[in-house]
Amino acid sequence: MAATAGAVWGRAEQQDFRSRVRGTLLGVAVGDALGAPVDGLELEGIREAYGAEGLVDLAPAYGRRGAVTHLTQLTLFSVDGLIRAQVRRDTGAWHPPTDLHRAYLRWAATQRDWGPDLRRKDDGWLAREEWLYARRDPTRALLMGLADETMGTLDAPKNPGEQGPEAAVRSAPFGLLVGWEPQLVVQLAVECAAQTHGHPTAYLAAGAYAVIVHGLACGDSLDGAVQRALALLAPRAGHQPVSSALQHALGAVRQGLPTPDRVAELIGDGTAEGLVAAAVYCALVGEDARHGLRLAVNHSGPSAAMGALTGGLLGALHGETALPPAWLAELEGRPTMLELADDFAMEMTQGPALHGPAGSSPGWLARYPRA
Repeated sequence: MAATAGAVWGRAEQQDFRSRVRGTLLGVAVGDALGAPVDGLELEGIREAYGAEGLVDLAPAYGRRGAVTHLTQLTLFSVDGLIRAQVRRDTGAWHPPTDLHRAYLRWAATQRDWGPDLRRKDDGWLAREEWLYARRDPTRALLMGLADETMGTLDAPKNPGEQGPEAAVRSAPFGLLVGWEPQLVVQLAVECAAQTHGHPTAYLAAGAYAVIVHGLACGDSLDGAVQRALALLAPRAGHQPVSSALQHALGAVRQGLPTPDRVAELIGDGTAEGLVAAAVYCALVGEDARHGLRLAVNHSGPSAAMGALTGGLLGALHGETALPPAWLAELEGRPTMLELADDFAMEMTQGPALHGPAGSSPGWLARYPRA
């Protein structure tokens, strides 16, 4: 698929795109949910708790099976922000990083409030989903980066020393902008990552992850998408740690059967570039989505972020039907995710009919306000 802005989509193209959008969002969420119960545990502790093979199925976290963390919550708000950026484009106010920042501030409000305030009409429908107000261990970098209205930029980033993977995880939806040129996808992910994760390693890893998802959503192979990401990173200052990690992951594929030790070695000290690289590895060597996701969470490292990153790749590559249906059936918030995914696919393929020069849908503008 190589759709461009304003292109006419055939029915088969629309169905394929919707499947990849659903797959990406559900993949992030189901990988997050799989990893959440063992997040931060040593491999020995995982095996003591779940058996010699480690965690092989969803297990309880936050009081239920299939619970997601802040990583999925923020990914959904990325989608909401992207839709609203497209809607606001009609007004001439076209600056997607600002719209994404507003979306992340709406997420930050869910972490402070008990529940949705129905008096705030400009928040759209996602901010009124009660289940998103559960506080699921958001990191200090996220809370501090979004603690006030000031938006971090590349010139003045928030948390300039922060190298964690959270910004990379929430960048998966940027890769679904299949009508955008790849270099613009990288730039958007980088600028939005700097709103909370200001170290070059973190924001360039987010850019790399987004453009890899973009390649997959456009029908490229995973290896091909990584090679394109490397080419786009090369001109950017500070790219070497991210590029080296991705090249290391591609080389590791040829080093025999995958093991938790190899995954842990790729992850390194748990910074963003290592996790993105390890997720690429797990998606490449996994026999199927279930196997790849199990590889992604059974190690002595950040299992929720690894599962989410790997799931996003697998969902974008194969579509929603490749994800384990038994896991999806128990996934927290799945109806919300499907509704949001389908809205995103509709906006990207039929946006002019929803809010174009010929007229606007009041219902759509209520869901995704221009304000």
